Amino acid sequence: MSTTQTKTRQPISGANILAAQELIQREITEVLQAVDPEQVAEVARLVRTAGRVFVAGAGRSGLALRMAAMRLMHLGMDVHVVGDTTTPAITSSDILLVASGSGTTAGGVRNAQTAAQLGASIAGITTDSQSPLALLANAVIEVPAARKTDHGSAVSAQYSGSLFEQALLLITESLFHSLWDTVEASAEELWLRHANLE
Repeated sequence: MSTTQTKTRQPISGANILAAQELIQREITEVLQAVDPEQVAEVARLVRTAGRVFVAGAGRSGLALRMAAMRLMHLGMDVHVVGDTTTPAITSSDILLVASGSGTTAGGVRNAQTAAQLGASIAGITTDSQSPLALLANAVIEVPAARKTDHGSAVSAQYSGSLFEQALLLITESLFHSLWDTVEASAEELWLRHANLE
């Protein structure tokens, strides 16, 4: 749908909800099938060998990476969210995992520049393999989804970057599961690391 077109009003109905679910499921399936699993595996290897993991992303991408941070913490990794008040300084033994659909988000690019200057590894997740973020990264996961301002995209009928953010969540979940396969730890053992001060 182009930016000049107006969506036709539709009634709220079970049929429309089902159509939306089918659209989202189809788009997610298509985009994940187009993601190179070796790119995800390379990021998993970097995360596995890092001293600490730092995650950075703005908006909904940042929320998805917070979910990833929790999963990596469950694996026993030392994980920090960039921007939190208790986040320590990154060092050369660490990795920064940063997501930006466009690869140009100012905060994410600045974070990557700082990490690069300090010798840390950088893993970028973006739609553009030639973006400033991707060019700073040691490993890139390219997600062939529409950017949030690409409202006329033929790639997705969803609104404003939704497909990228959905794919980001599922890519980081697959990264978590591949890392879990490398350790001998049951779900019960991982659960013991869950927050108990609630």
